[in-house]
Amino acid sequence: MSGAAPQPPLALRGLKRFAPRGLLGRSLLMILGPLLIVQAVALTAFYGGHVDVISRRLATSLAGEIAMVTQLLTQLPEEAHPAILREATWRLGLGIAFEPGIQLGAIPARPPWSPLLPLETDLAQALTRLVGLPFDADWLSDAQNVVVRVQLEGGLLDVEVPRKRLFSATLYLFVIWLVGSAGLLALIAVLFMRNQVRAIRRLAAAAEDFGQGRDGGAIKPEGAIEVRQAAIAFNQMQENIRRFVSQRTEMLAGISHDMRTPLTRMRLSLAMLPRDEASAEDIAGLVQDTEEMERLVETYLAFARGEGLEAAREMDAVPLLEDICATARRSGGDVTLVAPASLRLRLRENGLRRALGNLLDNARRHASQVRMAMQLNGRWAEITVDDDGPGIPAAEREAAFKPFASGSATGTGLGLAIARDAVRRHGGEIMLEESPMGGLRARVRLPV
Repeated sequence: MSGAAPQPPLALRGLKRFAPRGLLGRSLLMILGPLLIVQAVALTAFYGGHVDVISRRLATSLAGEIAMVTQLLTQLPEEAHPAILREATWRLGLGIAFEPGIQLGAIPARPPWSPLLPLETDLAQALTRLVGLPFDADWLSDAQNVVVRVQLEGGLLDVEVPRKRLFSATLYLFVIWLVGSAGLLALIAVLFMRNQVRAIRRLAAAAEDFGQGRDGGAIKPEGAIEVRQAAIAFNQMQENIRRFVSQRTEMLAGISHDMRTPLTRMRLSLAMLPRDEASAEDIAGLVQDTEEMERLVETYLAFARGEGLEAAREMDAVPLLEDICATARRSGGDVTLVAPASLRLRLRENGLRRALGNLLDNARRHASQVRMAMQLNGRWAEITVDDDGPGIPAAEREAAFKPFASGSATGTGLGLAIARDAVRRHGGEIMLEESPMGGLRARVRLPV
């Protein structure tokens, strides 16, 4: 049976591409999404129910009044027309006038007055059903009234209808309340979630700074209870790490002192031994072994110490590289440097000096020519160390970073381990690759 996890549906995977990636965006989506859906349903129900019903009723009432007037004008003699128009104007609240001998003519095409409301359609349908005569409903020529013209046998009936007879003011109030409440709730949600996310961002920034050696001290617990608990736990973790590093450093300082003391006595004893032709070679060998032991002790302590107590500071990295290359040249290496005029980074100077110095020492021991280069690549500063030596097979490059893994009979196997530890304390990484010079390339990436 296959152990592969079930894949989400294709549609769901497509939606994930458009979903917000940040916590603030996702939180607002979870809060505002249902709110907008509820508001949309309420607005749709209002338009589909209340507005349609009110619009049809108002249009039917007006069309019935106009139909009654046209019926009276058609059935009664002309002598009664002035009285009918006068009574209709007074009792129905309409501006009515009759123009004898006038024809309606072609009805011009007009844009809709309100595309979102059914007012014009409802009035046209009501007039067609109840009046049953050619008519023209003009919503645009008068800002205060709707002008309805009905073609009668003897002329044209003009009716001016106030817009409030066909339009309910509660629509504006409802829309304002709906949009206003949604906007207010959205603003409250944005402000609240920004405060919560700000606390999480500060915690993440403090963790990133502490991981890169920028100790900004304890952070203030704020935000929700869970975020406060995380901040308190982070502060406690920082304190525990500082205490551990301090205790380890004190212990290593004692070990260093205890180991150097007998080595110093051994060197003094060897220096005071009588030297004759028979013992000179043996004494020289012992002195060399003692110096090698001191070098090994210093190397092991440097690896265990890890430069953890050194504070990072902003500095120009180019003079540091020039000094490291000059030191390697004085040791007999053919080292060239290619770098910009200046590049400021936040560095632990001693840690980076030790890391790059180890890389150059490894290259010098196995190659005749070494080239160091530095360039800016996006958000990273890249330092490469190339040589023309035999290199390291691709399958063995990762193992070369393990402590005490040395391919040389005289090496301690700690150079690359110390270099990786120092680079990672800067928030960067170190990789081994094939060099264009034919040997090995060590690529160091440091955050800008």
